Amino acid sequence: MDKELHKIAIEHYLPHRPPMLMVDAILEISPTQVLCSFIIKEDNIFLIDGLFQEVGLMENMAQTCSSIVGQTFYEADYNPLSDKRIIGFISGVKQLTIYNLPKVGDEILTSSTLTSQFDGEGYSICTMNVQTKRGEDVLSSAEINLFLKKQ
Repeated sequence: MDKELHKIAIEHYLPHRPPMLMVDAILEISPTQVLCSFIIKEDNIFLIDGLFQEVGLMENMAQTCSSIVGQTFYEADYNPLSDKRIIGFISGVKQLTIYNLPKVGDEILTSSTLTSQFDGEGYSICTMNVQTKRGEDVLSSAEINLFLKKQ
């Protein structure tokens, strides 16, 4: 299957907007897994000397993870330009490892798997395993806890 033909606009799953949007598109998504792509551009706010910094990788991983749970908060009537349905934040990070930093022009693919989720009234707390690659090279991995809440 050609992933280029099946890209999903990430804006429909996250409240983030440029310059804080660190994911270009969702390539695959299910209730428990997601694969996202991101091309490092030269105007990215997390670049130093042409390298996408650790904080940028962490933000990319968190946004990828939140799209799994975020898909349940957004419905058909959602307008990504004006609607701010959810607020979310990282509530914990475990076993974060940064192996290498990507550079300007690199495409990174970030995959995440939901390992646990608690849903309350209007909010969700979840734990996910996430990994970022450039080609076959693993750049980073972590276990991330997220809190997402309807506004």
